[in-house]
Amino acid sequence: MSAIASPQPPAAPATDGGSPTAPGTRERGWSTLDWRIRSGTVALIWGSCFLLIELGTNGYAPPYVSLGRMIFGTLVLAGTLAVKRERLPRGVRTWGHLVVAGFLLNAFPFTVLAYSQLTISSTLAGICSATIPLWGMALSLLALSDDRPTRRHFGGLAIGFIGVLTVLRVWRGFSGEDAVGIAMALAGAASYAAGWMHVRRALAGTGSPHLSLTVGQMLLGTAQIAVIAPVLSPLPTSFPVVPMLAITVLGALGTGFATLTQYGVVIEVGPTVAAVNTYFIPIVAIVAGVTFLGEPLTWNIPVGTLIVLAGAALTQPGQRPRPAGESHH
Repeated sequence: MSAIASPQPPAAPATDGGSPTAPGTRERGWSTLDWRIRSGTVALIWGSCFLLIELGTNGYAPPYVSLGRMIFGTLVLAGTLAVKRERLPRGVRTWGHLVVAGFLLNAFPFTVLAYSQLTISSTLAGICSATIPLWGMALSLLALSDDRPTRRHFGGLAIGFIGVLTVLRVWRGFSGEDAVGIAMALAGAASYAAGWMHVRRALAGTGSPHLSLTVGQMLLGTAQIAVIAPVLSPLPTSFPVVPMLAITVLGALGTGFATLTQYGVVIEVGPTVAAVNTYFIPIVAIVAGVTFLGEPLTWNIPVGTLIVLAGAALTQPGQRPRPAGESHH
């Protein structure tokens, strides 16, 4: 994810990249497929990112897994920006906010998530990432957001918390899971929530296309990781192939292609409907971890995950889904 990793844009422009599309017409290629297929593909890719991170950390230190992910993802997104002949954002203020967004949505969560998977399973990391909506609700309360929470929202927050405790089997003292690794994964999820809150408040009215803002954010996030990576860990002295391939796919597909695809789905059906695929991400992460990495699956993992997802769903705003083609800003 550039978001698991990153959630869909907070609000999508009426047209992709600022180029109006005539009513009744559709672009050729991948975008002609039904949005459900594209959305499901995004869920599969983002849910598999935790498996790819696990493979990447088998050969490279976490900061370089994050750096490689950012480089390959940025190449895909920047290449798309060039093909569309769009420009990067302008204005010192906008770039200042993008520095914050690049840190909260990319540099920090990508790195701490990779570190977390040194000590916890990819399955558990994926479930922790499912708490992003819960963190969003909690942070909106702390920040005194204009979005007034309802009893349903508070109930969702409580249910989600119970789900996390169920996954961790707190009645057995976390069942031997590493507390620091869990804290890192949850911190990454909280960072995503804080990042999107910042984007909604600071960048929604800039007038720049979302693809342009995303590329600017990715460039700055890449620069941040490039500076801090050598401080956190020595430069790689060997380049094992399988971990490198995993990082390449993680960046090009997970952070590049999937972000572009989700961007198009948001444009077509609106952010509320497009967000549905995020609820399948931890399920994919569980299946991938158990199937390809042989990670253990006990009853509390699927049960706790379902409870977390139920709580997350209750914290979401009850917006009316927009039909395809309807303008949304």
